[in-house]
Amino acid sequence: MKFIERIKEEAKKKKMRIILPESMDERILEAASIIYQEKIADIILIGDEKVLKTNKKLSGITIINPITSNLTENYVNQLYDLRREKGMTKEEARTLLIEDYMYFACMLVLNHQADGIVSGACHSSSNTLRPALQLIKTLPGTKLVSGFFWMDVPNNNYGENGLFLFADCGLNQNPTSSELAEISGTSAKTFEEFLGKVPYVALLSHSTKRSARHENVEKVVLATKIAQEKYPQYYIDGELQLDSAIVPEVAKMKAPDSKVAGKANVLIFPDLDSGNIGYKLVQRLAGAEAYGPLTQGMRYPVNDLSRGCSVDDIVGVVAITVVQAQKNIQNQEK
Repeated sequence: MKFIERIKEEAKKKKMRIILPESMDERILEAASIIYQEKIADIILIGDEKVLKTNKKLSGITIINPITSNLTENYVNQLYDLRREKGMTKEEARTLLIEDYMYFACMLVLNHQADGIVSGACHSSSNTLRPALQLIKTLPGTKLVSGFFWMDVPNNNYGENGLFLFADCGLNQNPTSSELAEISGTSAKTFEEFLGKVPYVALLSHSTKRSARHENVEKVVLATKIAQEKYPQYYIDGELQLDSAIVPEVAKMKAPDSKVAGKANVLIFPDLDSGNIGYKLVQRLAGAEAYGPLTQGMRYPVNDLSRGCSVDDIVGVVAITVVQAQKNIQNQEK
């Protein structure tokens, strides 16, 4: 069974309430209908209910209009309280909630009216993530929110039978050594929680075990040291070139003493440029299914969509968001 099909089945075991704020996009409406019909999640659309209810495919789906909702005034006061130290007025809070559906979506999640958000089909990543970072913020004990992709590579035995977690490919431009270490630990946790498999985390570089000397290499070397000390429960190693990380034959030559080299299934890129380029190369040249950019480290799951996403992409990301929300609840109950 393909990765995303397994995730959909997992999502159906305990449906969560996921908000799709971009009701102005036809792909979102089509995806909402499929998600509802397949019982993957309970969907909340934000928009004009008079317009949306004319679409018969949306029958049974919850629609909230911030202009007419009896929740709005309470949310105005809450948003003002949360952001007044940053200079926000009540009128500015009201305008944001009515005109920017992402802010209203975040308030729904903060008030436990929903469990997660998927947006970005027709808005930039900053439009999606800025309100979430301002209002939802990070998990307790987590300093950094990072972006990742699930990469499902067909006809491939590397990684977890062709499945990889790539990070950070969507959020942190040029992470420091400490931030790379944090991304490594968070990614290992994500991989383990989602798949129930052992994560093997490789911090990537153009160098393997000091085969090259450069400040960029040193950044990854230090990140590896910090990560190994901070997350001793995980297999983490670096600096590794990509072939050393995933190809057993190369690993035997270049990093024979590494517990990660040759079997890495979590790939940590040194910066956003390499991460973004890397995932798109694998997606376009190897025909991989790429799900993301997803976020990890957020108090409640908020995930971004590519503006070039398909309806199937949206359905897949919603299913992943449901599973993230399920894991959140499980962790809170521990």
